[in-house]
Amino acid sequence: MHTQIYLSFIIFLCLSSGKKIMRVNADESQGDWCVANPATDDEKLVKNIDFACSKIDCQIIMPGGSCFVPDNPHNHASVAMNLYYQAQGRHRWNCDFEGSGLVTVIDPSYGSCKFQYRK
Repeated sequence: MHTQIYLSFIIFLCLSSGKKIMRVNADESQGDWCVANPATDDEKLVKNIDFACSKIDCQIIMPGGSCFVPDNPHNHASVAMNLYYQAQGRHRWNCDFEGSGLVTVIDPSYGSCKFQYRK
């Protein structure tokens, strides 16, 4: 019983530690992507889009692009942040975006919007 309580406490501490980047041990073949933290405000997301799109081609989130819909800052930031993360070599720090990015091993692609993944 004490072991379960102790383990629960350790898990709680890990989850509430404030770390914004989550990394699960995954095979190289699975992939990893950068997405916007859902708790990030729109103003910060727009800044992330501006930064990432000043470094990489963001046509995919422009009107007519395959990731334009849904047309909201969270979606566009996730796509742009991932493009930047992939272009920079998928280093954890390239998804930080001042604490507003999360690394995921679950492919965030949807419909015709395919999130880029570079091995």
